[in-house]
Amino acid sequence: IFVTRFDGKKIVVNAELIEIIEETPETIITTTTGKKITVKEKLEEVVEKVKGYKKEIVLPLVKSKENF
Repeated sequence: IFVTRFDGKKIVVNAELIEIIEETPETIITTTTGKKITVKEKLEEVVEKVKGYKKEIVLPLVKSKENF
């Protein structure tokens, strides 16, 4: 997913590796590898981005199974 660091730099985070998303008040993404990334997006925005990513990945699989 695309997110923005506090310095304004856009980065891509592997949504499959996100373990925890918290607001403290900054939004901090913690990956399964233990890396912490502070981003400008609000917690809810990051969750929506992850949900959108998951839909992009899963929906084609569900639709292809329906055609069998």
